Amino acid sequence: MEDGFFFQAIIYLAAAVVCVPIAKKLGLSSVLGYLFAGIIIGPYVLGFIGQEGQDIMHFAEFGVVMMLFLIGLELDPKKFWKMRRFIMGIGSLQVIITTVVLFIACSIVLRWEWRTTLTISLALSVSSTAIVLQTLKEKGLTQTSMGRSAFAVLLFQDIAVIPILALLPLMAGGSVSNEELHQSLISDFPGWIQTLIVFGSIVSIYFGGKYIIVPLLHIVARTRLQELFTASALLLVMGVSYLMQVVGLSPALGAFMAGVVLANSEFRHELEGDIAPFKGLLLGLFFIGVGASINFSLIIADPIFIIVFSTIFNGIKFFVLLVVGKIYKKSSDQNLLFAFALSQAGEFGFVILGFAIQLNLLPTILANQMMAVIAISMMGTPFLLLINEKWIDPFFGVKEKQKNKNKYDTIDEKNDVIIAGFGNFGSTIGRLLKTNGIPATVLDMDSDRVDSLRKMGFKVYYGDASRLELLKAAGCEDAKLFIAAIDNPEVNLAVVELIKKHFPHLKVLARARNRSDAFELVDMGVKDFYRENMYSAVHLGVDALVELGHRRYTATRQGQRFIKYDEQSIFRLAKKRHDKKAFLMTSMEEIELQEQLLRNDLYAQLGANDHAWESVDIKKEEEGEAL
Repeated sequence: MEDGFFFQAIIYLAAAVVCVPIAKKLGLSSVLGYLFAGIIIGPYVLGFIGQEGQDIMHFAEFGVVMMLFLIGLELDPKKFWKMRRFIMGIGSLQVIITTVVLFIACSIVLRWEWRTTLTISLALSVSSTAIVLQTLKEKGLTQTSMGRSAFAVLLFQDIAVIPILALLPLMAGGSVSNEELHQSLISDFPGWIQTLIVFGSIVSIYFGGKYIIVPLLHIVARTRLQELFTASALLLVMGVSYLMQVVGLSPALGAFMAGVVLANSEFRHELEGDIAPFKGLLLGLFFIGVGASINFSLIIADPIFIIVFSTIFNGIKFFVLLVVGKIYKKSSDQNLLFAFALSQAGEFGFVILGFAIQLNLLPTILANQMMAVIAISMMGTPFLLLINEKWIDPFFGVKEKQKNKNKYDTIDEKNDVIIAGFGNFGSTIGRLLKTNGIPATVLDMDSDRVDSLRKMGFKVYYGDASRLELLKAAGCEDAKLFIAAIDNPEVNLAVVELIKKHFPHLKVLARARNRSDAFELVDMGVKDFYRENMYSAVHLGVDALVELGHRRYTATRQGQRFIKYDEQSIFRLAKKRHDKKAFLMTSMEEIELQEQLLRNDLYAQLGANDHAWESVDIKKEEEGEAL
């Protein structure tokens, strides 16, 4: 009974529900909560899941595939093409230098056989895509200089896994029979045919996404069945991943390519919304599986070797990343964060070592010890980032570039307005307030942007607005207005939640990326939210009406009323958003009601002189009266 599906599911979910909130309460990342949950229910502590920790990894690794699909959806193909040299440059430098340094160090100190040394060095050179990207997302660092560099390195590593796995059989030579290997379906073909099939598969993803998938999604969308669209999104990711696996490539790489192809389609946001819950759940299971797979009996058998090796390995990779960051001229705080975030080994290390065992490239015991090293290094990443955030980062950053180092150490002003986030959205607000003589205290987490803005004459403070002590130092207790304009939607919502909890008197004006963010803000009691594309879209619509013959005043009034009715509908829809069928029905009713109200407003003014402040029409009327 205890081996049944439902019992196992209850154990996994209960462990996550208990451990993750505790980790968040302690100020740690959710990743660490999942890892601890896996350790606690794993075979070496409570033993609830026996050896299933390793079995669940095969299923949960699909969470990494979904994560890369979503990353691809958010990346403009043109932007990706522009980044190709940066990805190849910084990514290849990290992998090559790390592999070479580890190979030399292990050869000199441990004197392993060269094939064993090279295999382990290659396996440890790749970092954890799942842990790094999830942590960056939680901390709102994905759009920073460090976040972009980390993404470039991780993407190159995911691509590099393919040639690494191809290299291992060549290193093994004839010591292993083909029957022992996990081969792809095309592995029996000649090399040139395999190459043609691989390139053909990549091309088919591009053209299939553009000319087959998008039209099919149009057909599915017409059914207005949310569950069918969700099934279609899952089928898309699974199908592309399976195709890549069949031709011997990385499923994660294939999913990323599919995401990039669909990034400019009209279904981008719908696909994101449908895939995101599955990605989060499967990634959580992946982290639990990592925690459960840590072999504590191996660690206890030789703790000194594993602990010392883990420490030295992390140190070597950390310093290599620092050097790579310096080559690309990163500021000290961004470079330290970059090095700490990527200094661990990754999930593909398990794959490389498992394949190497089949090829007899290294002993099973040593491979298991290296797998324990990988798991320990992955588990230590959130702690390293926490140490950097609490005790190292405050002494570096853009402050060291100033002649007067104490100039920006503390916030030395108290204003009625506080702006969190000074990107394109926030800086527009700040400039408008400044031109009207209203000073504002500005906070931003991107140190490179802070440095640039200071050179341009803006007084911007470097700091994390999601930290309560910084909000108090900024003067939230005495301020009148807080403007939440942070680029990362999750961080923006977290800051608003913190403000509503600790400073309930403070009026909040919040940026919202879309309706989903607006619903979250409504749940928090925020009544003043501003969707990013709403007003520009309505403005364009007004201009379109004018071009088609409508009077400017009429079109502008219709645009303003459209905004008014749409914002009112947000509050009504927010109550039903957790019930998909009720939400869909209510949305359709709201659209019909909104169109009817706008038509009524238009017809009510047909007999009036509906051109109020339009000088052209007034002049025409005056000319008519003169005649």
